[in-house]
Amino acid sequence: MRIRTRPVVAFGAALLTASALLSPVATARDDARPAGERPSGGGLSATIRYTEYGVPHIRAKDYANLGFGNGWAQAADQVCTLAEGFVTVRGERSRHFGAQGDPGGDLSSASTNLASDQYFRGVRDAGTVEKLLKLSAPRGMSRDVKELMRGFAAGYNAWLRQNRVTDPACAKADWVRPVSLLDQARLGYAVAVLGGEGRAVNGITAAQPPGAPGSRPGPDAQRRAPDPRMTAEAARELFSPTGSAAGPNGGADESADMGSNAVAFSGRTTANGRGLLLGNPHYPWHGGRRFWQSQQTIPGELNVSGSSLLGTPMVNIGFNGHVAWSHTVATGVPFNLHELTLDPSDPTAYLVDGKRERMKKRTVTVPVKDGAPVTRTQWWTRHGPVATNLGQQLPLPWTTKTAYALNDPNSRNVRLGDTNLRFGQARSTAGILRALRDTQGAPWVNTVAADRHGNSLLTQSQVLPRITDDLAARCSTALGKITYPAAGVAVLDGARGDCALGSDKDALQPGVFGPARMPTLKNAPYAENSNDSAWLSNPDQPLTDYERVFGTIGTQRSLRTRGAIEDVSAMAARGGLTVKDLQRQQFANRVPAGDLAAADVARACAALPPGAAKSTDGRVVDVRKACEVIKSWDRTMNTDSRGALLYDRFWRALTSKVPNAQLWKVPFTPTDPVRTPHTLNTATPGFTTALADAVTDLTTAGIPLDARLGDHQFVVRNGKRLPIHGGTESLGVWNKIDPQWNAPAGGYTEVSQGSSHIQAVGWDKTTCPKARTLLTYSQSSNPNSPHYSDQTRLYAKERWVTSRFCERDIRSAPGLRVVKVRER
Repeated sequence: MRIRTRPVVAFGAALLTASALLSPVATARDDARPAGERPSGGGLSATIRYTEYGVPHIRAKDYANLGFGNGWAQAADQVCTLAEGFVTVRGERSRHFGAQGDPGGDLSSASTNLASDQYFRGVRDAGTVEKLLKLSAPRGMSRDVKELMRGFAAGYNAWLRQNRVTDPACAKADWVRPVSLLDQARLGYAVAVLGGEGRAVNGITAAQPPGAPGSRPGPDAQRRAPDPRMTAEAARELFSPTGSAAGPNGGADESADMGSNAVAFSGRTTANGRGLLLGNPHYPWHGGRRFWQSQQTIPGELNVSGSSLLGTPMVNIGFNGHVAWSHTVATGVPFNLHELTLDPSDPTAYLVDGKRERMKKRTVTVPVKDGAPVTRTQWWTRHGPVATNLGQQLPLPWTTKTAYALNDPNSRNVRLGDTNLRFGQARSTAGILRALRDTQGAPWVNTVAADRHGNSLLTQSQVLPRITDDLAARCSTALGKITYPAAGVAVLDGARGDCALGSDKDALQPGVFGPARMPTLKNAPYAENSNDSAWLSNPDQPLTDYERVFGTIGTQRSLRTRGAIEDVSAMAARGGLTVKDLQRQQFANRVPAGDLAAADVARACAALPPGAAKSTDGRVVDVRKACEVIKSWDRTMNTDSRGALLYDRFWRALTSKVPNAQLWKVPFTPTDPVRTPHTLNTATPGFTTALADAVTDLTTAGIPLDARLGDHQFVVRNGKRLPIHGGTESLGVWNKIDPQWNAPAGGYTEVSQGSSHIQAVGWDKTTCPKARTLLTYSQSSNPNSPHYSDQTRLYAKERWVTSRFCERDIRSAPGLRVVKVRER
């Protein structure tokens, strides 16, 4: 599964300011107190040392003070984005931005501010997060994480008190306000339920029983049960690792905006016998799900470097002196549905083993800018909220006979912070596994890791509803019998008590799988994931012992997975690998769809009599020049590649018109899953139409067919064009980029999502990691910041940042700035 929401909106951040600027002491011992660090003398405080590209190295005496430095530094870079996220989880978007405004998709799939507010204010009114915070660890949050969050809120608030917001995105805005630990926890809750309740916000907030004010009028015939096969196809598309067809803007209309690649190599494949990790998360380039880099240190307790999702006070993806890890969005479906049999006399009551049970009303009032407050009712059951859809293509009608309740076990999970913190403290891949076993907090991701001892790891340890294949076989409704095999979405009979999810003995919460059931691959020569299921993490050691809800076995892989396996298996076979090999893989920009089909395309194109094809609108287009360009294309998405843009537009058009089953002459076979399917079916009518449409796209935009990719795939930062390499999902490019097509402006003029915080990590005999990192969109979204586009310029040139982890490396950084921050 890859998380899908709607396109995000860019928000600014404030220009970095500091309360003090001190000179480093270059001759200090490696283990000495950093220059400028002194006892706080009361109140929270931290020392922040800024190295190249605005990366802060935050040092404090305990977790509360570390959180303080983190909150301060994040606010300095991203105050507007953070403030808007807190507005969202408070349920106050309609008050500040209007009820029908776009919530941006950062924290849910809500289509309007009002829908977003109805959901998050409902969570707030019900005290959901407060109740979770009362749980004791390990089922609840540890004291250390609570201290980090308390400190983060204090640091954010101190920055607001001591600095002027200069970013025009929120300067003088009344919605930029102090926050609390509870606001932090609500933000973490929103991240946890992104794949479950967060996916269904519109359906939860719009659900009304038949005949209720605001419900759709008419008899049950107008609310007929969903067609199982159409629903299964929509669910399959929703959870597909490849995204949906390309839309008119050149991107995917409903494409996933979070994916990733990651590969861990064991010491058997490396030059020095130690592990290597390449992490390449694909996340939004704008808004509240950006990553932000830092190093976090409590002497003797914690020392970790990496990236955090904005608003989270600990490193989510990163490395320390012993182990490195990354995440990929997993195929496991983190929710299920229960089909309720309703009381014939009352559609707000349902039957379980013949006994009547009333739904619970949750009445939510949302203040609205320049208007009267809006009050609506949500309906909740023992399983979770009633939902009437999972997006426009997945209707779940509430009739007088049937309704659907959504069970999201991550709505009872506040353990992700502890999982992240334990990762930062781990000393091996075994420590990573122990962290996952002990905390069970990862909501919708796989974990890929390598360590300095030469170990590799891939595990799909995520919080999943305990849907066994046996339970699905016994309890699936007619709809579930189609959706579960097709997409892993279980629809269980809610009228039967024996269809409850049950518990595993080693699970921290009821109704979820325990750690022993998680697909795990240890110490293979390599372990790779590109958002397909765990089955082919290493084709020589396929994983097969898991339930369908985790993902598929023996099914077609995405082109990105196939290309990745080809690349990393060849690297492992060659051996002698170093960090430089990881860097080369990241920016190879090879196009598997080109290697598979470009020669076929060129031959079939050249054979068209008389070199003409009809476009979608029926116009005859001369494609002879296109045939030549595709034939000579180097099959990469490098910025100097000629023909890449033409092939990209062709491939998007082709895959949007031709179903996968008709695309290839040689079909997929489980016995040859990396090389099949293959041989493009150029006889399909959509082939010539796609050629004509691609040529029309470029000529209409005034772009030569053999134009260099970087001249027309770019972003603009501070008025300067930066050429962007990489390619989209359907092309299979490792270095994924999803750009937005703007023909009048000259091509792809912005990136919506793609490669984000990239890290290539290895070790030598010391515990100083040999790491190269890159934050593709840079630390700050404030155009006035010196760190608004500096790493984006590096990305455009395929250059990296040498990570500074050990004290001697930090102290030797050119232009090192040491800042002491404290409460006043």
